[in-house]
Amino acid sequence: MNHNPDTELVERLKAGDVSAYDAFFLKYYKLLCLNAYWFLHNEQEAKDIVQTFFLDIWDKKLYLGFNGDVKGYLHTAVRNRCLNYIKKQKVYLEKQETFSHMQEDTFTINTDSIPDYYKQLRASLNDMGGQKRVAIQMVYLQGKKYQEAADEMGISINSFKTHLKNGLKVLRHAFNNKDH
Repeated sequence: MNHNPDTELVERLKAGDVSAYDAFFLKYYKLLCLNAYWFLHNEQEAKDIVQTFFLDIWDKKLYLGFNGDVKGYLHTAVRNRCLNYIKKQKVYLEKQETFSHMQEDTFTINTDSIPDYYKQLRASLNDMGGQKRVAIQMVYLQGKKYQEAADEMGISINSFKTHLKNGLKVLRHAFNNKDH
């Protein structure tokens, strides 16, 4: 009977054998890094993705779902993680480019041609307190998610939402009290 060594490793993993995890890592790490590098063309990013994947295998007990062709599963999982990473990077770069253009436009536009409400919006943002202004800029100008923005600001999600809500309240108040 032909016994697949991966099947034995998987059974040991499912039994909680840490040495089986180590053997699994040693067997597939370099191969999966090469696979990831083929997609990313960056050695460090490839290593990071594969290392994170191996951590998830153990921490999230992904090995419990291993059945049949383990090698194929590993390659597919790493490929999918690489493609997701590429997609996130593309979106991030597009947002950065958009934000850069917005900042450039702020300094190059003739303010006489801007309608009054744009001038008032910019003035209100400039007059607004630090964290309220940063919260509004991160969400509405940079397109960040609340949790991401809160993490960057080093505050809790609830504190972030409070700053955002208060900032929007200041803007609403500024526009509602505008002389028509």
